[in-house]
Amino acid sequence: MLPALTGLVLVLCAGVAGLAAGYRSLGVVVPLAFLALVAVVVPVVAGRLRPPARRRRGRYTAEEIAGLDTEGLALAVTRMLRRDGWSVRPPSGERVRPRVRARHPRGHRLEVAFRPVAEPLPDEDPPVSLSRRADAGPPVLLIVHRGTFSARDARWARHRTGIRLMDGALLRRWADGTSLDRLIDLT
Repeated sequence: MLPALTGLVLVLCAGVAGLAAGYRSLGVVVPLAFLALVAVVVPVVAGRLRPPARRRRGRYTAEEIAGLDTEGLALAVTRMLRRDGWSVRPPSGERVRPRVRARHPRGHRLEVAFRPVAEPLPDEDPPVSLSRRADAGPPVLLIVHRGTFSARDARWARHRTGIRLMDGALLRRWADGTSLDRLIDLT
């Protein structure tokens, strides 16, 4: 660590000395040229760092979503829910499959389960209540899958109250910035 810090200090000192020498020999042109160079380099570097910044704001490309494992998808869903105004508990590590629990200021409660493969859905655990209030009712269970659910899965979910399915197409639209309440009926 000390050699790296020493090298950084030497590079910075050499840069300042070079600017000072250039100013003495050529005048104000050298510092202005340096500022112009910085004005060009900073946006280029910021552009290269943009994908991680987009992910922190809850926006993902289709390729980024496709490359995530189940834990990464849970983190992405957490960020997307926060982007949409939900208060979110991070994915719980006590289960084999992670779950994300969220609450919206309008009173909606949501529990998100993740499926690496769509089959079989009927073994899905019921959602865990986020509130101790008896009148709150169970949260909506959103089952997220990057692929496509079968017709059997859709029939199974349709006959269960409080269960919604989000396939890969809806997930990509959500990751791109569409609000969750525009994609899924949460009532």
